[in-house]
Amino acid sequence: MKQLRIPSFLHDVFGERQRVGSILAILLFGGLLTTALYLIFPELTDHLPVWRSALALLLIFDIFSGCIANFTASTSNFYAARKTNRIVFIAIHFHIVLVALLLNTNVWHVIGVWAYTIAGAFIVNALIGKHSQLFVAGLLLSVGLGWIPMLPDIEPYMLITCLLFMLKVLFSFAVDHYGKAINNPGEEA
Repeated sequence: MKQLRIPSFLHDVFGERQRVGSILAILLFGGLLTTALYLIFPELTDHLPVWRSALALLLIFDIFSGCIANFTASTSNFYAARKTNRIVFIAIHFHIVLVALLLNTNVWHVIGVWAYTIAGAFIVNALIGKHSQLFVAGLLLSVGLGWIPMLPDIEPYMLITCLLFMLKVLFSFAVDHYGKAINNPGEEA
């Protein structure tokens, strides 16, 4: 399938060159899942001003889309060649807490998920180039997948968003999926 040269302001999202099919899959996954969440859980935005609802849904779309984007060779390899960008990207992922604040949900649950995810992502990132990276990432992801659903009274839409946030940052993003951090860091797949 045809690859597109990505404009530089979108490199952090799609990398430098991305397949058209991958871009469509990323946007469709994010858009369809965000729409489904909104339609199935209308209470998500009950009694909220339109601007808060729209901003929360945009951030949720970013989380969902990022899960898929970070698995692509282009995005993974872009960050494999730019270690500082990867660290900054992990550090700035605070928007799950903003979603909780915008939607008036239990922010303490989300702060716990955020802290676990960011700490785990830094651990996984520190293991780039080591054979144990994928195992540790899988272990930390599995622990999170096991304990997050046990949080008391977590709304189903926040549960879905938290789980995909953790998948996005801890596993999809922090793992060098294609080994480019140690094998030909500038080469594009």
